[in-house]
Amino acid sequence: MSISGTWNVEISTPMGKQTAVLDLTADGDVLTGTAKQGGETAPIQDGTASGDNATFTLDLTKPIPVKLAFNVTASGDDLSGDVKLGAFGTSKVSGTRA
Repeated sequence: MSISGTWNVEISTPMGKQTAVLDLTADGDVLTGTAKQGGETAPIQDGTASGDNATFTLDLTKPIPVKLAFNVTASGDDLSGDVKLGAFGTSKVSGTRA
């Protein structure tokens, strides 16, 4: 399956678990989409896709301003990978297809 789709994700952060909805669309090696969390929507930036793998960044303003850098892999209806939390280190991200 492709990385494209809607994903319900959970990120382990120093502030506790955070949930979001990722809407991802791969067109060749270009990845576009949005992330929705806490009533805010952020566009995916610098998105690349290669089969079931994707990398992208998000600039968030809430709960604190931070740039997140994702490296994720889809396996069927599961999503897993890592996310760099700006100056706060790297955490795990997991999710399921909505």
